[in-house]
Amino acid sequence: MNQPFDRVFNFSAGPCTLPVEVLEEAKEDLLNYKGVGMSVMEMSHRSKPFEAILAQAEADLRKLLGVPNNYKVLFLQGGASLQFSMAPLCFLGAGQSADYVVTGAWGEKAYEAANLVGATNLAYDGKGINYNDVPKFDTIPLNPNAAYVHFTSNETIHGVQFHSDPTTEAPLICDMSSDIISRPVDVSKYAMIYAGAQKNMGPAGVTVVIIRDDLLEKVPAKMHPILDYRLHAKNGSMYNTPPCWSIYMCGLVYKYILRHGGVAGAQERNLWKSKLIYQTIDGAPEFFKGHAVHHARSTMNVTFTLPNDELTAAFLKEAEATHLDGLKGHRSVGGIRASIYNAFPLDGCQALAKFMWEFATKHA
Repeated sequence: MNQPFDRVFNFSAGPCTLPVEVLEEAKEDLLNYKGVGMSVMEMSHRSKPFEAILAQAEADLRKLLGVPNNYKVLFLQGGASLQFSMAPLCFLGAGQSADYVVTGAWGEKAYEAANLVGATNLAYDGKGINYNDVPKFDTIPLNPNAAYVHFTSNETIHGVQFHSDPTTEAPLICDMSSDIISRPVDVSKYAMIYAGAQKNMGPAGVTVVIIRDDLLEKVPAKMHPILDYRLHAKNGSMYNTPPCWSIYMCGLVYKYILRHGGVAGAQERNLWKSKLIYQTIDGAPEFFKGHAVHHARSTMNVTFTLPNDELTAAFLKEAEATHLDGLKGHRSVGGIRASIYNAFPLDGCQALAKFMWEFATKHA
């Protein structure tokens, strides 16, 4: 099954597949953006053309997610990994404690970073079950007076996902890097959402932070400038030179999603794509074993194993030969990981499902 420009089906966990429609638009603008005589990579971030790009990207993201007026939208750098430290540095004060709900490797990293800053409470840890499930929030012993509660909505390595927005008494902070704009969310339930762009929004290099005004007020007075959310908000994401090209690309992706049914349309497509692969796993249980329990299965990262390492190696080799790329699972889970973010085409999921059936039949 041929893709435009002889592209492979890229199942990599990140950076993500981008829509060909978006890449073609970027290609048209590459040498001379809208007649200004240079590319976005070259223009001043203080120029009117880039200020317009930034403003439109923010407006479109607000529209996609229904971001309320009492939230700031920031385009920062450093990936989600910087947020693991930046959030506790700004919001975990002396004499306070923060609750962490850990359902995978990225939540664990966030928890470890916060431990270097102040007191933390590991309110839930799924390590003992190798992170194959997510809990119901109302069963977790959370501290209502915590500085904040932190969780990861979708864990890319283990393929588990929360499918609804939790409610907490303490301010709720979410790492939404791998499922932002893939499904509707109620932003008003969160004090802060952050997300690296390279899964669902664009290329690596920019991190979106959506932060409620009352949380901004809690940043200590003497915070390092580059780590101060208030300073970034005051300067409209331009305290230092922003990742101009990545923001521009995100803006194109936001417009693409708006043209194709918004977040609700993306969710519908994502459910169909993941269903194709999960049905194939469940249809051959003697050959494929899904890692996540059913109710926690991710629509973004489908993880499964085969009966042994030899078959796994053969599966990966034969898949790559048929333009199914990036399927190797993380070492902590093994097996296969199919990352099918927003822009991943339905054709690719159909091709993988067909390949899985044929491989299982051949090697049964």
